[in-house]
Amino acid sequence: MIMPLLQGLKITFSHMFKKTITLQYPHERPNIPPGFRGLHALNVSHDKAKCVACYLCPTVCPAKCITVEAGEDANHDKYAAKYEIDMLRCIFCGYCVEACPVDAIRMTDTFELANMKRADFVFTKETLLEKK
Repeated sequence: MIMPLLQGLKITFSHMFKKTITLQYPHERPNIPPGFRGLHALNVSHDKAKCVACYLCPTVCPAKCITVEAGEDANHDKYAAKYEIDMLRCIFCGYCVEACPVDAIRMTDTFELANMKRADFVFTKETLLEKK
């Protein structure tokens, strides 16, 4: 009767003194593994977004969270006049990054995406350009 109790206590005490697994989050930062798919960001070339509005990223997106509207500059080159990503719909699959022929979009290691309003989860072209 006492042996099963002692065996259970032995297992409990052996787990108590092992290395802690819990991370004290705000004070201890997690190690982000390479290849982590976090918040999106638009790459910049010559002080403007590299996006040429080819519509491949909204086409391959399984969640249909990307909205692109094309514009044309004075040299008749296409650019993304409107570029939005709805992070509430995004599943962070990375297909948009793989499909982009000009390497205009990337995924950063930012994982803290909490906001107070739903409208704050729609990232526009300007906010995506600010992300490092």
